[in-house]
Amino acid sequence: MSRFAGVFPYLVSPIGADGAVMEAPLRELVEHLIGAGVHGLTPLGSTGEFAYLGHAQRHEIVRIVVEQARGRVPVVAGVAATTTADAVAQARDYERLGADGILGVMEAYFPIPEAGVVSYFTALADATGLPLVLYTNPNFQRSDLSLPAITKLSHHPRIVAIKDASTNTGRLLSIMNAVEGRMDVFSASAHIPAAVMLIGGVGWMAGPACVIPRESVRLYELCRAGNWAEALPLQRRLWRFNELFAQYALAACIKGALQIQGFAVGDPLPPQAPLSEAGRAAVAEALSSLGSSLGSSLG
Repeated sequence: MSRFAGVFPYLVSPIGADGAVMEAPLRELVEHLIGAGVHGLTPLGSTGEFAYLGHAQRHEIVRIVVEQARGRVPVVAGVAATTTADAVAQARDYERLGADGILGVMEAYFPIPEAGVVSYFTALADATGLPLVLYTNPNFQRSDLSLPAITKLSHHPRIVAIKDASTNTGRLLSIMNAVEGRMDVFSASAHIPAAVMLIGGVGWMAGPACVIPRESVRLYELCRAGNWAEALPLQRRLWRFNELFAQYALAACIKGALQIQGFAVGDPLPPQAPLSEAGRAAVAEALSSLGSSLGSSLG
């Protein structure tokens, strides 16, 4: 079973005022990110506003990303649902479209007991022949993936990794110890990527990599080489972007940052608000400061 590693940007979802997917900006972004050296693409993650999209929009986004990637990097498509049947249907649809993997999210209105959580992700893993990456974000979800549940799921041959956005780096180490190599761990933007790599992580799936892909890839390469003398100063400079994305609404911040860079990806879907003027100024300053401090060494 294929396993993933490296920098996987969570793609934004460019949606027009009429609700249609804006194909040209999405294709342009895919080309830009692949050209910057990213190791994979993840449409329909948190940055992709999956919770605000209909099924037809999700289908179209995955179709465009897979088609534009043309097999140059793996596409791990996000699946999120409140029912198991819906999650299974989405996963099978994305497999038919040519996705290389599934990022599984469990949405819940009512809390779900641990057995139900395990059953949901097991059914999702059984639904296709694709590798499955688990995604849990206890800050926004009613039903978290507990350590015992993760341990059980790690024995499934198609569940290959987990992205945990708990902000608790100690929990990542507990996961690594519990799964004993059966499952890889990706950093989220809520964690410090270099620190996660230091303890055994395999990369990061996160929105900031959409905005600073070359710098993210360079950081990954330094960490993989064990060159901490260069990796840690770079991580300190890049951390400003994680702080901004935590301070402002995630999709608004990343779409705003991409707009500043010339990508016409539109605004977040209502009722979400666009990035504020103060936010745009802070992001623009961070981009300018990063360019000044790093020069063309990462180009």
